[in-house]
Amino acid sequence: MSAHVNEDERLLRALFAEHGAALWSFVVPLVHGDAARAEDVVQETMLRAWRRPEILAQRRGSVRSWLFTVARRIVIDQWRHDGRSEGTAELTADPSDPAQTGAVEDLLERLVVAEALDRLTPAHRSVLQLCYYDGCTTAEAARRLGIPEGTVKSRAHYALEALQLALREIGVTP
Repeated sequence: MSAHVNEDERLLRALFAEHGAALWSFVVPLVHGDAARAEDVVQETMLRAWRRPEILAQRRGSVRSWLFTVARRIVIDQWRHDGRSEGTAELTADPSDPAQTGAVEDLLERLVVAEALDRLTPAHRSVLQLCYYDGCTTAEAARRLGIPEGTVKSRAHYALEALQLALREIGVTP
């Protein structure tokens, strides 16, 4: 029995050492900076992973994606259980209301995209901001950034690839 417990403890410690910091960074914005709540979500996520040894046998990226997906679902479930969204106006008392679910999903989606954008280089972020969020043409973005139009197009292409990679690392399939 003792050897089994030690092996379980070792696996859980290794899992936390490899993924804990990234998972924490992902969860904190989802719970609006509530450290205690983030800790609870991270612990529950790790516990669920420990209960699923087949998950731990996967490649590093797959494990991290699974952890991020589980953590996001835990936060959503907590919100539904509470019947409200922290940091936003009270919606209604019925967490099964599709309007509430949609609002939470939208909020979490924005937080996930913001997290992914934070992982990009400043040059990539600025091109995406101008071209996709501010609605600038390539010529306008080039003028604002002081770079050639071809560079804007190239950066936008590579920025979108980097954004897709960042989203996959977070656990979202773009």
